[in-house]
Amino acid sequence: MPKNDYALRPVRESDLNEWFRLRKLLWDENDDSDHQSEMLDILEHSDTQLVMVADLGDGRLIGFLEASIRPFAEDCETDHVGYLEGWYVMPEHRRLGVGRELVRNAENWARQKGCTEMASDAEIGNEQSLAAHVGLGYGITSRLVHLRKELN
Repeated sequence: MPKNDYALRPVRESDLNEWFRLRKLLWDENDDSDHQSEMLDILEHSDTQLVMVADLGDGRLIGFLEASIRPFAEDCETDHVGYLEGWYVMPEHRRLGVGRELVRNAENWARQKGCTEMASDAEIGNEQSLAAHVGLGYGITSRLVHLRKELN
């Protein structure tokens, strides 16, 4: 198992190629132009969008998380909800706390933005993602699979 000497931090312009590489691993059905336009949109809306990365310090990223503030999320009670849009950790760095730290950073960011709830989703059949969410305290609210967590 690799040693995890990494830093969590917001994405930088110098990370664009690595962030793109990791996005393609997570969302492999999207074509390159879709990824690029989504990345630009995220960077242009930093007031409601967050990208955190796990950086090994040598130019390589081992994980990332994208979060947003949404006016609505399935089964949530408020109209200002933090949302885990996507997160990914390289397989050889999983189960070592990297994903947990990425999510905790996103939850703290959402709290700072005034959110009292955090939500997410996982596709039916993606048991690994579902188990990761549940392991972080998210509860299944419906089967499309939407998840919700109170931010205290």
